[in-house]
Formats: sequence, C-alpha cells, structure tokens
Amino acid sequence: MGAGEGARVLILGIETATPQVGCAIGGHEGVLASFHAARGRRHAETLAPAIDFIRRQARVELDEIGAVVADVGPGLFTGLRVGVVTAKALAMALRVPVIGVSSLDLLAFPVRWTHRRIVSVVDARRGEVFYGFYRQVPGGVQRLSEQRLGDPEALCSEILATGEECLAVGDGALRYAEQLQELIRVEVGEAGLAYPSAGSLVQLAHARALREEFINPWELAPVYLRKADAEINWSTREQAPPQPGPVV
Repeated sequence: MGAGEGARVLILGIETATPQVGCAIGGHEGVLASFHAARGRRHAETLAPAIDFIRRQARVELDEIGAVVADVGPGLFTGLRVGVVTAKALAMALRVPVIGVSSLDLLAFPVRWTHRRIVSVVDARRGEVFYGFYRQVPGGVQRLSEQRLGDPEALCSEILATGEECLAVGDGALRYAEQLQELIRVEVGEAGLAYPSAGSLVQLAHARALREEFINPWELAPVYLRKADAEINWSTREQAPPQPGPVV
C-alpha cells in the first residue's frame, strides 16, 4: 500500500475477545456501520452474518475493504480464536493487510479524556483478570505496563502502589467492583464500558493505517497470556502421581 493510501482505506474490524461479538466498517469518514451482541457468546455462529449485515448497511462490497483489523486479546480462548481465524481468512481472500489491536488498548481508548490513570480489566474467569495501565496522551492513550494475568488481589495491590486516582473499565472491573471500590481513589466505569468496541477498533486501526503499520495475514496471532483449559487439564493429568489400581 503506497504512501497516502492509508488515509482512504476502508477497514473491517472484528472484535471477539470477550463475551461480546462485534464488527464494524469505517475509515477516514469514521465508523460507517457496526454490530455488537453480548448474549449467548456464540461467536462462530454470529460473526459471519454480522459482517454481511454491516457491509450491507454501509453499502460496501467486500472487495472495497482495504484492511482487516482484529482484537487479538488478551481474552477468552474460544472467542479470540474465532476472531483471529476469521480476520486472517478474509484478509488472505481479499489480499489485504491486517492490523492487530489489544483488547486492553480498546477498553482504554473510549475514556482517553480522563486525567486519571486508566486500568483496563478483562474477566479471565477462574478468579483471574487480564489487566493493563494507561494514561492520556495527545490523540489517545499510552500503555504504561505490560499486559498481565493475575487475581483481583494482585491488581488491587498494583493500583495501590501507583498512589494515583484510577478509573477501572471492563467486564473484569465490573465483576470485582466491590474489591476495587474499597480502594479510596478508584472509580469503576459504567456497564457501557464493559466490552471492547468494534467502533473503537476501527478508529484505532485507521490511525495505524495512516502510519502504514500493517502486517501480513499469517503474522496475526492471538495474545492468550494463559493456556487453554484443555492444555491445562492435560498438563495436570501428566504431572499427577500414578493412582493405585483396584484391589482384585
């Protein structure tokens, strides 16, 4: 893609890192159409019809798409796999580049107006959360920490260590709101900020398209931060001591 073409490219965004399924189409004119659904978590069944729906609403043909962007996590294993595989397959079929964006970046982006430290928190299940810290900078947010996996107690300890007022957003922040709100200088964002937005995904990707920060479809990879349940169960089984056999 030549210089300046990033300004005119139409972008398809795919967001499946959490219980919400989302997609959007947009470019230099902003978001043209978007879809979000957060009930049932049937990512594989929902995503393809949703992409076709927003394409028709935006009056865009698939061959007009110039780039595909996907939320690469961290997030829930099954949803992430569906979104990344779909993004790679579409990009390869359309012969266009891709962009990967972090789910934690996406949660922080809509609250970039705040002067408080932003804490993006995704519910990782099993009593854990994915989280990262951000601050406002001109034009967006800047990540201040690595993306981490930990329990709510570890997150609260890190927040206390900052000594700053914080705004916590994401479904993980809502799930553990009681613990977070016990910290005097922490506000938990509203339910409307629970999930990453496909619209924000397109907006962030457009800024990267202007800088031509593309990768090839086969380079797109999800960020899990934790093994899938099946891998964990298999490892546990392998490490378990042999059990005595039945008495014959």
